[in-house]
Amino acid sequence: MRKALRWLLAFTVLIGTLTTAGAATAAQPEAADIKDRLLSVPGMSLVQEKPYPGYRYFVLNYTQPVDHRHPSKGTFEQRITVLHKDVSRPTVFYTGGYNVSTNPSRREPTQIVDGNQVSMEYRFFTPSRPDPADWSKLDIWQAASDQHRIFTALKALYPENWISTGGSKGGMTATYYERFYPRDMDGVVAYVAPNDVVNKEDSAYDRFFANVGTKECRDRLNAVQREALVRREPLAKKYEAYAAENGYTFTTVGSLDRAYEAVVLDYVWGFWQYSLVSDCDSIPADAKNATDDEIWTSIDTISGFSFYTDQGLSPYTPYYYQAGTQLGAPTIHFPHIEKKHVRYGYQPPRNFVPRDISMKFQPWAMRDVDTWVKNNARQMLFVYGQNDPWGAEPFRLGKGARDSYVFTAPGLNHGANVAGLVADEKALATARILDWAGVAPAAVKENAAAARPLAKFDAKLDVRDVEREPALRP
Repeated sequence: MRKALRWLLAFTVLIGTLTTAGAATAAQPEAADIKDRLLSVPGMSLVQEKPYPGYRYFVLNYTQPVDHRHPSKGTFEQRITVLHKDVSRPTVFYTGGYNVSTNPSRREPTQIVDGNQVSMEYRFFTPSRPDPADWSKLDIWQAASDQHRIFTALKALYPENWISTGGSKGGMTATYYERFYPRDMDGVVAYVAPNDVVNKEDSAYDRFFANVGTKECRDRLNAVQREALVRREPLAKKYEAYAAENGYTFTTVGSLDRAYEAVVLDYVWGFWQYSLVSDCDSIPADAKNATDDEIWTSIDTISGFSFYTDQGLSPYTPYYYQAGTQLGAPTIHFPHIEKKHVRYGYQPPRNFVPRDISMKFQPWAMRDVDTWVKNNARQMLFVYGQNDPWGAEPFRLGKGARDSYVFTAPGLNHGANVAGLVADEKALATARILDWAGVAPAAVKENAAAARPLAKFDAKLDVRDVEREPALRP
């Protein structure tokens, strides 16, 4: 079906070209300036154009319905960016699942296929938030429909193959988009995408933390985390002074004490999400004899004491709302810490969303996606990091999947990518991405081992570092 639609579109363009009077070049897509063509899309407006060698880069607003089921009931402006190379190249559709960066960047699949890149800000992350905000319209189907509508609007400008991608919550987003609109994309590359099918069953995370990395590293981290709770009283006083100095408040989470424990309990998870075994040397080796400042600094560096304040939580209300209504959230246990030191445990997403926003969990949402992926995945690639906690509950493929793959990069964290896979899997993944994009060289079609990214690495443009988000979020 995908190939048939592409052939029909190409045939239509060809007929239009042949029947145009005058020079044949008049019908070529590049005949009009790409900025003019983008702004000719109904609902599209320019925020800014930024120069970058070899590309055109645009920050745009696109008018979207608040409710795709009832488009007449209000609109909002959704921010997107376009990294334009050439309309004859494939296009990568990227979202991180949060705010969109307004600086030029190129995701790994974009470098592999040497293509264009359209990036979308997830609905309800400011400034892409309806006013007033009807939070019931923040769900995975509405967000997938945002992507579908953007793709539909831009496909005529970029007629070659499209691949969707994203990391973490963005990988989840790319997967949900494929579930609801499986005819849009020619391939999906989902990085480190959690798959919390049964929200109340989180034993996989406990097993992960019992075995990740080395025992020496685990013991160091556990000891610092425990010590921060043993010394709760003096360190909480330090936290109180820190909050007063910076004007931080704790209305949403409920109290400074709740926020303090939440930061400390994120510590071990945060280390493995963003660090490597080689970083263990930065953790105090003798927690019991470490100073209060050493314990504080280690916790603050990894977890961030500013996060569970009202000011830290506010930008991420959309994520916690989704975690508490559809995505689910992990709960783990702390066998290395006596119960008397743990007052609240891992708190649910409800505690991090203002109480005037109502929430009700939908347990069927993730089960539906999981079942669909197992039975219907086509041209989908999932990449995980061996030492990333979020990979403890990954997407898995069933007998119904076709030309789809789940690979794990050894030793890597939440920044795992195709480049970090073992050689044969890296070659296969690269070859499949090139093929899905319609730009695989003949040598690659004959032998996947010949697969290489088509664009040279650009240290400024190619983002390789893990997308760090403070606190426990994908």
